[in-house]
Formats: sequence, C-alpha cells, structure tokens
Amino acid sequence: MIKKTETEKINFRYNLLNTFIYIFGIILLVQLFNLQIIHGKEYRETSNTKLTKEAIVEAARGKILDRTGTILAETEMGFNVELFKTKATEEEMNNAMLVLAEILEKNGDKYIDDFPITIDPFEYHFPSEEELNEWREEFDISSKASPEEAFYVMKDYYGITETDVAKARKIVGLRYTIEEKGYSATSALEVASNVSRNSALEIDERGEELPGISIEIKSNRVYTQGSLASHVLGYIGRISEDEYNKNPDRYQKDDYIGKTGIEYLFEEYLKGENGTKQIDMTVDGTSTGEYITKEAIGGSNVVLTIDANLQLITENALKNNIEKIKNGGFGEAYNALGGSVVVMNVKTGEVLAMVSYPDYEPSEFLNGISQAKLDEYNNNSALLNRAIQGTYAPGSIFKMVTSIAGLQEGVITTTETINDTGIYPKGSNPHCWIYDRYHYGHGRINVSQALQKSCNYYFYETGSRLGLEKLSAYANYFGLGRRTGIELPYEAKGTLASPETAQRMNDTAPESTLLSAAIGQSYNDFSPIQVAKYISMIANRGQVVNPTIIKNVVDSDGKQVSKTELENYVQEKLGLDPKDTDSLQISDENMNAVLEGMRGVTDDNGTAAAVFDGFSIAVGGKTGSTESGTYDSNGTEIVNAWFVGFAPFDNPEIAVVGMVENGWHGSYVAEVVRDIISEYFGMNVEEINEDVNASLEVEFVR
Repeated sequence: MIKKTETEKINFRYNLLNTFIYIFGIILLVQLFNLQIIHGKEYRETSNTKLTKEAIVEAARGKILDRTGTILAETEMGFNVELFKTKATEEEMNNAMLVLAEILEKNGDKYIDDFPITIDPFEYHFPSEEELNEWREEFDISSKASPEEAFYVMKDYYGITETDVAKARKIVGLRYTIEEKGYSATSALEVASNVSRNSALEIDERGEELPGISIEIKSNRVYTQGSLASHVLGYIGRISEDEYNKNPDRYQKDDYIGKTGIEYLFEEYLKGENGTKQIDMTVDGTSTGEYITKEAIGGSNVVLTIDANLQLITENALKNNIEKIKNGGFGEAYNALGGSVVVMNVKTGEVLAMVSYPDYEPSEFLNGISQAKLDEYNNNSALLNRAIQGTYAPGSIFKMVTSIAGLQEGVITTTETINDTGIYPKGSNPHCWIYDRYHYGHGRINVSQALQKSCNYYFYETGSRLGLEKLSAYANYFGLGRRTGIELPYEAKGTLASPETAQRMNDTAPESTLLSAAIGQSYNDFSPIQVAKYISMIANRGQVVNPTIIKNVVDSDGKQVSKTELENYVQEKLGLDPKDTDSLQISDENMNAVLEGMRGVTDDNGTAAAVFDGFSIAVGGKTGSTESGTYDSNGTEIVNAWFVGFAPFDNPEIAVVGMVENGWHGSYVAEVVRDIISEYFGMNVEEINEDVNASLEVEFVR
C-alpha cells in the first residue's frame, strides 16, 4: 500500500514536469512565430539599421612656438564637414554636392577640389604630360581630347544633368575628390575643415538635402600669426597616396601631413598618436552612442630659435626696402624681384630671424589651395625659401675670404700696399669698378683699405698669388658652397669655385676663373644661410658656428627631447654630414686687419658710410653687387645686391645678411641691415639722419 502511494506521487510529479515543459515549449514557439512571422519584417529592418563603426580620435598636432613662447602654429577646435556613403541615388548625390559647395562658398569657406581641369578658360592642370596621359587612360578619355571635351566626359561619367557649367564644375570637383579619396558607410571622408559657424549651422539645418553629410567638431591647424615666418613653419596639406602608402598604420587617407618647413621635417614629433572610439549609429549616419577604446596622445611642441617680434621687424624692413628700390626711393627705380634676410647669433649660431620675400599664407593649403592662388605664388616664386634654397653669386662680400686666405698663406701682409691702376694686367684684363666709373684706380692701398673701398684690383692680385686651390679651401672652411645643416628641408648646396668645379665645367680659361673667383664671381653661388654662417664666423674671429633654428622639442608629457636625439634625427632625415667642429686659427693681426676693413665700410668713406652716418653703434659690414647673367622681361640684366654686417663691432652679438634680387646696389640693402640692428639694440631709427642724395661709392662687379 505504501509503495503504491509513492509510485503515484512519482507519476504525478513526472506528469506535472511534462506539462510545464509542453507549456514552455508552446510559449517559445508562439514567441518565435511572433518574432519571425508577425513582426519579422519590422525587426529585420530595425536590425539592418544598426551599425557599429570604429572612428579615429585625432591626436592634437604639436604646437610650433618662437623662443619666447609665442605660439606660431597650433590646433584649435573647429567645424569639419564629413561625408559617409549612403544609399542616395546619383541624382540625390549630385544635388547634395551642389548645395554643399554653394553653402561653403557663400560663407567664404573652402572645400577639397582635386579635379585637374578648370573652366573659364578650360585648362588642364597636371605636373607633367605623362600624368595627363595616365589620367586620360584611367577615365577612357581620348588622348586628343581638349580640356573642355574631357570635362564633359567627366560630367557624363558622374551622371550630372546640371546645364550651368560653373555649377556642374562644382559637382564634378567634389565627386572626383570623393572617388579619389574614397569613403564608406562606416568610414567618413573629410571634405572641408575649419568651416565657419554659419556654414555649420546651415548644413545642419538642411540635412534632408545633404544625405550622408554631417558636421564634426575636430582640431584644425591654425597659423596664429598669418604669414609670419611662413617659409620657416611651412604648411600641412592633404596626404598624398605615396605618403599614405609609406605609413598606412599611422595615417588615414584624408589625413593632413607636413609638406614643407618645420611642419615637414618634424612631422614625426608633431603628429602625435591617434586614439580610437567605437560609435553605434544608424545607416543614415545618426550616432546612438560612443565610447573611447584608445586614448590619443598629443604631438610634441617644437620651439624655434627665432624671435617672433624680430621676425616681424625683419620682414617689414625687407619688404619696405624692396618697395623703396622699386619706387625709385634711392634715385633710379629698379624692379627688385624679391629677397632674403637672415639674423644670427654669432656665438651660438641660433637663427633669430629668417625671412624670404615674397611670402605666402600657410593656411591657404589646408583645404586645397585654389589654382589662381597657386599660380600667383608660382609666378613670383613665393614658395621658394630664398634664405636656404636660393643661391646667388656673392660678389664683394666674398672678399673677406680672399683677404684671410692671402694673409694666412703669407702672399700678402697687413701693411703691404698694392697699386690699383684701374685695369688688371692678367687674364682678360678685368677692370676695378672705380675705373669703370671714374677712369682711374684706387692707387696704393693695403688690405683693410681694399675691403673698405671694395677694390677689385687688389683682390685680383691677391687671388693670383694664392691660386684657386688655396682660395677655395678657405671658402670651404667658412661653409660656403655646401649645406649648413640648418634644420629645414630642401637646403641648397650651392657651388664653390674650386679646381674640381672648374674641371667639371671643362673650364678653358683658368686664369680668368681664378681672378673672377677672388672677387666672389666665377662659379661661386651661395645661399643667404651659408653667408650668415660665414659672417658669424668672421665676427667670431674664425671660430666655427653652425646655424640652428631649433631651440628644443617637448613631448606631450613635458619631457624635453635630448639634443643628441634631435641631431641624429635631423641628420638622418636630411642625409647630412656631421656638423663642423674644427676652428681655423687665424692670427690676431690678420683678423684685426680684416675686421678693420669691414669697420671702414660703414665709417669714414666706405661703400656704406652714408647709410650708417650718425648711427650710434659701431657696425662691421660689406657691400656686394653682382651681375647675374639673367635678364628681366625688359631685357635688362638682373643685378643682385648684398649687404652683410655684424654688431656691436667690439663685442659682436648678431650677424645680419641681406640680399635683394635685382636690388642693384649693396648700399641700398644696407638700410635693411641698419634698421634691424637698430631695432635689435633698442635704438630709435627715426633719429638717424639720412641723406638719400649723398654720394655713395658703389662697386659694380663685372
């Protein structure tokens, strides 16, 4: 009886369990039916609208500062326009591109337009014929197609029905850029950066007309001082395909990268390390949530040796001087083409100011520079850093080299005089500049007087006694005709008149070459930065000075990068040789004779005496004017003008080198150097009494 009761209990529990299982199964089946059959379409559509993307958290680019902490370049938060791929039709896409372009243009904002054809007039814009042919082949355009014909092929290629050519060109420009750069539903393409608030608000308000287009707040490069020191800072621009392929792990295809100047050379330090974030979003680009998965690390700050205030003063002094030469402010007007000034600490080699004129606006390149502006810059060589890339015959400013070489080698002495009769009796019988002007020579003069008067005859004779090999050896010691190692890209090597150069040039008149080299002509071609090193070493009594424009580099944690690391980095990046370390032991007697000659240039009856008349600080200087062998549009030969100086004379602090293309007279450029020295030492330029009609002894080196 007891056993039966237990059995019944067991059966009851078993049946109850089965009942629960059946009920639960029925509930699951009903719910599954509900999910798959009744609401299946709704849930599938919902799930299809949910996407997750990983986005870049852009690291703030490091700042560039002057020696006093003044910010020259930094990143600021701004509005950027991004485009995600959507299911929009081609017509909707084209309409959106036109609306976007018109909004941005209306508010003065720029956008990326890489399409290589302009209208009004129709023109191709390719670096080479080869690239044009490759482009035509890529888009199946006839090799004989005109720019206008090619434009209409591309218009049809993008299905553009807009009949207004100007509007159609805007659409083509953006569509072409998008195709070249690439984008997707989860990876946006940035088509404009740092746009105005008005553009951002209107784009947001007209979102229905702009499928896939959104405004993102991102950091953007800002050049806080406009064009100040533009050739030093350089600029950043959109990364090219080659640049991206070299480092795809660190960059995105729409990234910015340093192109020139400090921005280029110190890209590895300035760039920083991007972070990542995960974003939940719908396919129409609406974000539903996001979180950081990897923190970004900001770039290092680069501190320069230049002083922003002195840089501005120097830029204005050069610009005003060039305009004065053009406008006939010194008498006859000359079409000065441009120029450069370098201000250097003679003891440390630190560059306090580096100017190249004309300059440019680095911000022009952030959203893709317009063709009109690029043509303007190219036409006047505004993108050329004349201070390190321009090379010019030095003319008479080279005569200190000839003097030191002659004195040190014993072919002349500090007291010996040479009789300048006007016409030198060797080589091709070259004239002293004073003979061409007055038909007589300087008479008997010593080395100091020869520098003061810039007597060509004296240096012809000194060079003849020396020989080209010894002369070039001394010039090489002063860093002429070779790169200085300044921390900037694309520094020109220049050319030094030497036996090796003469042999390479198949020189057939070695004696004439030697005489010409002794007065800074022949094959001699130097950059202003090389000359600044040379003059600093003269002021420093022959001690080695290596130019530098980097004070230090500080990482995001505030740690300063070691000098050794920076030197090794720059040498490897630029392929430089180790910097000079050996000094030339020049006797005090010889050095004093040369320095006194330079002092006489700005005093007594020297070639720049009128410019420095009444100047309350002693300056050592030298003028130079050299015929370039090239001609302007009027067929007039271009005569480049130099003035080099250092101050104070008895205890030099700075060297200033000024050069003006087609400036004609070195004494004209002396005003630039005078004004910079005046400002540097806190003098009042307005107190200097200047007679622009004063007679100047200006040498013409033939």
